[in-house]
Order: sequence, then C-alpha cells, then structure tokens
Amino acid sequence: MHRRTFLRSTGAAGAVGGLAGCLGAVGLGDSNPDVVLEEPDRQFESGDVPYPAWGQRVPDVTLPAPIESREVRLRDVETPSLLTFFYSHCRTVCPVLISTQRNVQAHALNNGYGDAVSFFPVTFDPARDTAERLQTYAEEMNVDPAEENWHFLRPASKDRAKAVVQEEFGVAFQRTEPEDMDSYMFTHAALTLLVNADGFVERAYRSKSPDEETIIADLKAVRGA
Repeated sequence: MHRRTFLRSTGAAGAVGGLAGCLGAVGLGDSNPDVVLEEPDRQFESGDVPYPAWGQRVPDVTLPAPIESREVRLRDVETPSLLTFFYSHCRTVCPVLISTQRNVQAHALNNGYGDAVSFFPVTFDPARDTAERLQTYAEEMNVDPAEENWHFLRPASKDRAKAVVQEEFGVAFQRTEPEDMDSYMFTHAALTLLVNADGFVERAYRSKSPDEETIIADLKAVRGA
C-alpha cells in the first residue's frame, strides 16, 4: 500500500504542528471485529487519511533491528505494540516521542506485563542511526534496548526509509541542507500507533506529545480483550 498524500509537518526543522490525538471511548466495539477499541470520535474515515488508522492493518513491512542483528516483520509481532518514527539527532519532537514510549515501557515492566507489549521506534535517518549510534542514543534516553520488548528498527537505506516511513506509514519527513552536512536535521510529522496482536491499528496518536496515561489505558483495554 503506497499512500499518496502524507501527514505533513508544519514547523521548523525537527518540529511538527500541534495535532490533536486520535482518541475515543474505550470498549468492545461492534463496528469492526478486528479491533478492541471503539472507533474514535472524529470527522473523517480511516481510509481518508495517509497513515494507517483505526481498524486498518499495519503495512506488511520487514525491517532490520540492528542492535539485535535480526529482522522484524511487523505483521508477525504476537503482542500489542507501539510504533513511532524518529531520528536520533532530533532536538525537539523525537526525544518526547521516545520518552513517552520509554515511560509506557517502564509502566509495563513495573506492573508485570512487560512481555505482553512490544515497542518499535523506527528511524528515518539510517545514514547516521547505525547500530552503534542507536545504542548510544538508548543510553542518552535512559532506554535499555536489552529488554526483550524494545526494538529499534532501521531501514537499510535512505530510499528504503522513504518507502517505508513516508509511503507505507504516511509520515512525511524532509532533510534540511545546511553547509555542514553532518549536522543536517529533518522537518517531520509525529505519529504513534497502537497496534493489536493481530496487526490492526487500535489508535493513531497524531501528537508531538502523546499522553502516556491515555496510551496506558488504551493498551490495557487491548491487552485485556
């Protein structure tokens, strides 16, 4: 599935517009048997947006997990999962997105369901986000990638990053062109997806600062179904 219109960013390099989260009531919905959470209260249909939204299956992509020296096919993941999209040199939005995932992970580990959820931050800057850099970034962000539920994913090339993050997941990113090319940044959108164990999107949080308590509550409902 190639998405022709992308979720756009609206700010300076590394920043995104303040997009409202895609939130709704928690409960067993009858309108779609593939998901647990009810359809969120919104003014559009899932098929009208560029990213995988409520009730849609996550794209069928396989990505390297460089720290673990293996590959992950997202549709083969057997637990509910959280996906987000980032690059490690970002100084604005990405640290917030990664911190949110880290805090949800901490809640899972501290409350006995660490093995019942998976975390997949996907970089769109494979040129710099090598396995070594991601390991360093994990330390900077106080993340332990040795935990079996945390998996940094890295497309193999710039073209592959564009094909997966932008065309499959509908998250736009654009590299800036400073004189010092080693310090380039990206303008990009923010998106966090809650995907159930069958590979269907339960929630798409379209915010540069997702509410972790909402995510934890939604995740609890999905896990308990």
